[in-house]
Amino acid sequence: MDKRMNPVSIKRVLISESVDPCCKRILQENDIQVTERHNLSNDELITQMKDFDGLVVRSATKVNADIINAAGSSLKLIGRAGTGVDNVDVNAATKKGIIVMNTPSGNTISAAELTCALIISLSRHVPQAVMSMKAGNWDRKKFMGAELFGKTLGIVGLGRIGKEVATRMQSFGMKTIGYDPITPPEVAKSWGVEPMSLEELWPQCDYITVHTPLMPSTTGLLNDATFAKCKKGVKVVNCARGGIIDEAALLRALESGQCGGAGLDVFVEEPPTDRALVNHPNVISCPHLGASTKEAQARCGQDIALQIVDMVKGKALVGAVNAQVLSSSFSPESQDWMKLGEAMGRVLRACISSTSTLDHISVTTQGECLKKSVGFLSSAAVVGLMSGGTENGINLVNALPLAEETGIIIKRAHSDVSEAGAACVVEVTVNGSVYKATGTLQAAAPVLLELNSCKFRQPVPLTGNLLFFRAAASPQLLSTVTGVLAAAGAEMDHLSASAVSDGDQWFCVGLSSPVEDLSSLMAVVKEAAQLTV
Repeated sequence: MDKRMNPVSIKRVLISESVDPCCKRILQENDIQVTERHNLSNDELITQMKDFDGLVVRSATKVNADIINAAGSSLKLIGRAGTGVDNVDVNAATKKGIIVMNTPSGNTISAAELTCALIISLSRHVPQAVMSMKAGNWDRKKFMGAELFGKTLGIVGLGRIGKEVATRMQSFGMKTIGYDPITPPEVAKSWGVEPMSLEELWPQCDYITVHTPLMPSTTGLLNDATFAKCKKGVKVVNCARGGIIDEAALLRALESGQCGGAGLDVFVEEPPTDRALVNHPNVISCPHLGASTKEAQARCGQDIALQIVDMVKGKALVGAVNAQVLSSSFSPESQDWMKLGEAMGRVLRACISSTSTLDHISVTTQGECLKKSVGFLSSAAVVGLMSGGTENGINLVNALPLAEETGIIIKRAHSDVSEAGAACVVEVTVNGSVYKATGTLQAAAPVLLELNSCKFRQPVPLTGNLLFFRAAASPQLLSTVTGVLAAAGAEMDHLSASAVSDGDQWFCVGLSSPVEDLSSLMAVVKEAAQLTV
């Protein structure tokens, strides 16, 4: 019962791409072994991943499910030195309990500056004019441009990069409008961006830039239908991810004049084999240079290394895209509550037949101080309830997804009101039967207050080796159980009893050492103590 939720142990890291040297240096300075092997094929990665705890990539390495599954139980972390993780199968990693993290702010400035450069280049045809000059021409009239002053820039995606683009282009006198389903309107307004829906945004823009992740809801966000809603001659920029702008629709819009120009740093296929967009006279294209500055590469390399070190040392978890529940669990107090949640899950698991399938799990936090803790407490309780059921071991990363995948319904709730102050209540339903435990912390130690509606007279410390059973109240029980345990070579440290309920009591025996053949011991205890269950 005293299993601690230690920080993730990372001892060996593989860097599979060219990452700034500071990454390797920082990891090595913190006693993490680093191996650099670049340009590995998919098969080579599959072969080698079982030898490493962590993998650091940029954008070229495609970390698919085959690679993740081949790693077995060794791989615990995939770190992306950059923004976005679309080259990592996050779902496969989550199911294996592997943390996936990126460096959300590492290339923010570089990507924003390139976006601004493409907007300016589109307005003044700078690359085309340069190439014309190199060809020996002097075509001033051919490259008539337009001022950015007074024009409207639509920013789709108001995260870090979208914000930086907005503030920079405002200095040119551009009006900035934007859309983001997450960023609060008042926050966008504080940056000088007028928030609005996409339907409102399309027809107002002279320029549109996209800064969203690539996901089903953003794939083909600019398509034939949305281009038709825009001003004729609208110019678009994509320095985010290929596919956000439908490339076929963009080409049609360029040919018809509905789109007046495009600045593309990313493509669906990289490098693109279909050169129609790259070769179009109104397209300025770059080979995915958003993060290609010395500063961004150094920042991303440093950030991913420091994030890994902080996680290993239990200081913080930054940039985790599939383990948000862990981000708030690095304080000592949160660690104590997580130990309680897991211990309560283990207690309830012991009350249930090993062959029984869980139907519902309900976790309720009580007390105002636990208002934001129901997430990690739910994960911790599920870890305790399902321990030993997965190849890679269940942990806080994969607990809830794996439980839901097996058909278990999980309910989370919070109540500010609690008789016992701050407390956690875990209920499990199995074949119509409900098992319930209530626990809290005393002097930072997890204790059990109540089990199946039976309140313990003194809180039961949930540490060490514990044996729970229910029996009819009897004055001979203590001496009988003590004798049975002694005969089995088990020494009792303490015994806790609940109040009597329906003639029965719950008992918790603290043992000085674990018992190897617990099932046989329990059979003897049941017979000697005349247990009702």
